[in-house]
Amino acid sequence: MAEFTPVTILDRAPAPRASERGTICVDLPPAADPDLVARAAAAKQALEDRLVVLGHHYQKQEVIQFADARGDSYKLARFAAETGAPYVVFLGVHFMAESADILTADDVQVILPDMAAGCSMADMADIGQVQECWDALQAVVPGRTVPVTYMNSSAAIKSLTGHEGGTICTSSNAGPAMRWAFDRRDKVLFLPDQHLGRNTALRMGLRDDDLAIWDPHKDLGGLTEERIGAAKVLLWKGHCSVHQRFRPEMVDAVRDRVPGVRVIVHPECRHEVIAKADEVGSTEGIIRAIEASPPGSAWAVGTELNLVTRLGIENPDKTVVFLDRTVCFCATMNRIDLPHLVWTMENLIAGTVVNRISVDAETARWARVALERMLDIN
Repeated sequence: MAEFTPVTILDRAPAPRASERGTICVDLPPAADPDLVARAAAAKQALEDRLVVLGHHYQKQEVIQFADARGDSYKLARFAAETGAPYVVFLGVHFMAESADILTADDVQVILPDMAAGCSMADMADIGQVQECWDALQAVVPGRTVPVTYMNSSAAIKSLTGHEGGTICTSSNAGPAMRWAFDRRDKVLFLPDQHLGRNTALRMGLRDDDLAIWDPHKDLGGLTEERIGAAKVLLWKGHCSVHQRFRPEMVDAVRDRVPGVRVIVHPECRHEVIAKADEVGSTEGIIRAIEASPPGSAWAVGTELNLVTRLGIENPDKTVVFLDRTVCFCATMNRIDLPHLVWTMENLIAGTVVNRISVDAETARWARVALERMLDIN
């Protein structure tokens, strides 16, 4: 049973306002409606094979119970491309729905129940800032850099990555992606998560001196030309607001609190936390490790609250606790709730597609190139 004091915090980079992404929420059902679960089940049944609902692992149980598939962002995007359903409702955040639209056929319509469900990490890298960074690197160290972009990024940045000869990575294949990049050039621009980039580089044997932080809010990223020339990996100054909360002293505290506990954390955590953990794993990796562990095992998990709670429920023969007693939800993930899901599906029944996510053809083309390079690396 997980012990915790749940706290929902706003991400440091606030989710884009609904109006910025064209949200139209007319006649949204009230959250107190006692018939919401029944309405959701009836709507999903009425839509039958015309609809597939995809649920990210960090989603609340109230909505993920209606998902046809659960997974991380890339797994779900690929699943969307394989279903053949004309409508895909993505229970996740904006960049995930964009990835699904990039990989699905033109006649498939991808829908995000609440357009304000963004990602603080993805929003820490604006395409204008990334283009400015890339142009500066071409002026200071021309032809020496390969961009490696995490899945948690906008379609526009994935597209720039593909256009400039780079690749996408997930948290589980960031190492192979970075090695692939170094086979082509002597520098990597890793964005938008500095912690995944740092943990990956250090695990490959690079040193702290080989890494430099690019701050998009400062001239030349806050670096000198000499520092740019010396650095092997330039880390975009971005982070996950959930995973950055974990601290190394939390690892010590949970070991004192839970005898025999194994600590497993996501690679988006700070390196000081990674160094103290027993295991490091992607979202899927964390799930597999706990499911495969013997009965009676005790785990402290450093990742998002909804997933850790679900792991405790689905593995009752094990002890699953949070890495810290006070852990935050992903505030933007939690914007997807039952009223928005019901509203979305009932509109589909009425013949109205709300909140469609559509990536323009040119952006999608180059983003797909970057994603295909990732598949070739794997």
